Amino acid sequence: MKQPKIYIIDVTNRDGVQTSRICLSKLEKTMLNFYLNQMGIYQSEFGFPVTHHETNYLNANLELAQGEVLKPIRLSGWLRATRDDVKESFKRVPKLKYVNLSISTSDQMIIHKFKGKLDHGSVIKEMIEAVKLAQKSGAESVGVNAEDASRTRMDYLVEFSLAAKEAGAERIRYCDTLGCDSPFTIYERIKLLSEAVKIPIEIHCHNDLGLVIANSIAGAKAAIDSGVDAFINTCVNGMGERAGNADLVSVLLALRYSNGFEGKYHLDERVNLKVAWKLCKYASYAFGVAIPINQPGVGANAFAHESGIHADGALKDRKNYELYDFEELGRGDPEIIETGRKITAGEYSGIKGFRNVYEKIEVEFKDDAQATEILELVRYANVHNQKPLVDDELKFIAKHPDIARKIFTMTL
Repeated sequence: MKQPKIYIIDVTNRDGVQTSRICLSKLEKTMLNFYLNQMGIYQSEFGFPVTHHETNYLNANLELAQGEVLKPIRLSGWLRATRDDVKESFKRVPKLKYVNLSISTSDQMIIHKFKGKLDHGSVIKEMIEAVKLAQKSGAESVGVNAEDASRTRMDYLVEFSLAAKEAGAERIRYCDTLGCDSPFTIYERIKLLSEAVKIPIEIHCHNDLGLVIANSIAGAKAAIDSGVDAFINTCVNGMGERAGNADLVSVLLALRYSNGFEGKYHLDERVNLKVAWKLCKYASYAFGVAIPINQPGVGANAFAHESGIHADGALKDRKNYELYDFEELGRGDPEIIETGRKITAGEYSGIKGFRNVYEKIEVEFKDDAQATEILELVRYANVHNQKPLVDDELKFIAKHPDIARKIFTMTL
């Protein structure tokens, strides 16, 4: 019998970008998919297929996946569990293979959000129709999201989930939408749900009470203890609505090093923590939100020691005061900061300065025509991002100009 595992579905490009007052450009979302793929993350929920301004970006990223540039990561779309959303999604993004269909399941939301439009029976009916239509439209894997699962009556949550399984759903997403669960309640509820439904469970938690990491790993433990795979939803740097979602690196460190998990609850072996430093720094720059100095693993103080006792102990043996090694997160290498002349590529760059920038990152153009084409794309990318491009973005545009052109445009 296959031993159940814990997988990561990162939702930065869907839930993270719903953080109030901030956003990501389509180039930045694409780069996050690249870094998440390098990190060995199982799946990226990369956007909203029904949203017009996402269409070209989604199709372009699926083109990268089809060309095995973004592989093996799976790119999944989020949509409401309605026939209309499914029809529109597959019309706009016909190569979509992985989807999560979401609908509210709590009495609070059914009564006070739907306002009579749907009742408990019709919520299940809508969900079943959406699942079947998604499969008919070409979806290879359908996850069903129970929004506000943590406030949903347990008997109804089981009924809803069994109906989703019968319709062909591969997983149920247990959403602690308001972050009101505790590690104790989410363990009990997901254990009951897993044992009753017997399909993999996604754990989607919010941080309104500061319990998001504890809840996420407690929910995963419950699924594994019940004999099914667990899929934890994360966001890079804990971005997300209100107080945020489960921070990707914190979840991975907790699964690797917290007492009772190490060696017993098995994380997807493809995960490569060495990408963490690069990924988190890039996301911080892209979002324009600084990483807190006390952020686990990647904060400026995560490996800093000042008090005499701690400094002495860490110097004698790092394991006296460090639970894990900084090298494991891709930290420790010196970072070069230019303090002299700096030629940058921007909105108004000329060809000579532009070519100088690319020479420094060891990218050569076959002729002036190719250089001019990339220059025009880089000029627009600076407008698109509204900030200077990082080296990896410059390299991406030079390597994939046709894809870059698509993600810089919008189709109504």
